[in-house]
Amino acid sequence: MVQQVSDSELELMKIVWANGGCVLYAQITEELAKSGRAWQKNTIITLLSRLVEKGLLKTSKIGRRNEYTAIVSESDYQAAQTQTLLNKLYEGNAKGLVATLIQREMLSAKDYEELRKFWEKERDGR
Repeated sequence: MVQQVSDSELELMKIVWANGGCVLYAQITEELAKSGRAWQKNTIITLLSRLVEKGLLKTSKIGRRNEYTAIVSESDYQAAQTQTLLNKLYEGNAKGLVATLIQREMLSAKDYEELRKFWEKERDGR
């Protein structure tokens, strides 16, 4: 079971995943700065420590620098969070979720067509 993370923790995980699942602390601060976020060093360290405690990251030393490696892939995290949402809001009923997406126009005709092609490809085992 993958633990849920805060929005700030997720932001750091996205940086790790975007860098191939392994990143140095300096790269994290660089990415945050590029996106216009200037977080304090202590905030970043605290969030990274929480991600390690939650089992999403592991840390190792390279000389004096910390390297953070994702233990959970982005797709596994997304799948776990989707399942949590599905269970929490739709009692595990995926049809209910998809119906909501269609009824509220959160799923475009193009999205629908791409999903249909994906489904057919999966069904046919290609």
